[in-house]
Amino acid sequence: MENKIIEKYNRPVFFYGLSLLIPWILWFTAAYISHMRERSSLLLFVQAGLSILGLLAPVFVAAYLFLSDKELYNDLKNRMFSQKGFSPIYTVSAFILIFLSLVAAQFISLVFGHSLDQFHISGSPSFTTAIFSPWFILLFAPVVEELAWHSYGTDTLRRRFNLFNTSVIFSLYWVFWHVPLSFISGYYHSTVVAQGVLYSLNFVFSLFVFVILMNWLYYKTNRNILVAIIFHCSANVTNEIFATHPDSKIIQTVLLLITAIIVLFKEKELFFRKEF
Repeated sequence: MENKIIEKYNRPVFFYGLSLLIPWILWFTAAYISHMRERSSLLLFVQAGLSILGLLAPVFVAAYLFLSDKELYNDLKNRMFSQKGFSPIYTVSAFILIFLSLVAAQFISLVFGHSLDQFHISGSPSFTTAIFSPWFILLFAPVVEELAWHSYGTDTLRRRFNLFNTSVIFSLYWVFWHVPLSFISGYYHSTVVAQGVLYSLNFVFSLFVFVILMNWLYYKTNRNILVAIIFHCSANVTNEIFATHPDSKIIQTVLLLITAIIVLFKEKELFFRKEF
């Protein structure tokens, strides 16, 4: 049955094309507004609105595709509300894996002379937004993203590629998808760019590792979208609750890379078989 339904996810160009084009137009416009010397309250609302609409665009594209096909829509409902995929081990992993990796990375960073102050819970994210609370964005963004990437996006690639190649292709796409956000003044991605090339490259590479682990959890829980949402939300919140030094995030990426290599080795059949 799953082999049959995956064949219905057959419009990758339409999905990924619009999911890139629309956010890029909206976000580059928001970036232009963010760099204006004088911004009225109206312009701040416009910037915030454009940013939110850019996040929502892939969901709208996915919604159109699901509402256009009853079988796809039923598959979506089953994956959203069925308890079949909620394996305790993988669900708990979705909650704690990123948190444990960051705490471990910060402890390791002490060896290289970094401070215990990193463990201070700042209560204040490292970035700003035009109107909305940064904490709202940290939770809202992964929810709406995964309602697109793991409702339609991942499966439409998996229809043609094995899971490893699917993860690599999507990661490349996701890097480009984020590009306009690095131009919006005050946003997280622009602060990463301001930190320097090394930390920007770490962010890019971390996306590849992150996607491999998220897709592992997604398929090990029978394509459960909520597990992907939990993992993404956990990552966003975890990486902002502490006063983490950027070097520790590099160490975290290394730890997650080791984890991903172990997963790939143990799950060779899952990641490298062509058939779904």
